[in-house]
Amino acid sequence: MKQPPLANSELAIMDLLWDNERLTARQIREQLYSSSSKAQHGTVQRLLQRLEEKGYIERDRSQFVQQFMAKMSRQTYAGKQLESLAAKLTGGSLAPLITHLVEEKKISREEIERLRAILDGRQGDGGQA
Repeated sequence: MKQPPLANSELAIMDLLWDNERLTARQIREQLYSSSSKAQHGTVQRLLQRLEEKGYIERDRSQFVQQFMAKMSRQTYAGKQLESLAAKLTGGSLAPLITHLVEEKKISREEIERLRAILDGRQGDGGQA
């Protein structure tokens, strides 16, 4: 099942869950809206409901206070979004994106070495990339 991309407000909640593993709605509200004078309980509840419906999070109902967890890692989500962007812009090829990032020095030397090691390892699998 293809999951729709996240809105910025949904991504903010996912960032919290990726960083903290499990949070209650109250903990999420306090971290997102710590400086807000208005209660944001309804907003957080709606966002959590949408994320659950989209399949990005799950809710643990076994305790009195429900906790929320990400069902997908940050890396998996980022990879799917990059694949979607590549499909839209470059016929599915990630090479133009990577080339741009390297040429514009948006990728560190360490990241380039990591990519090189990954590519070298894949070439050992019969040249399949």
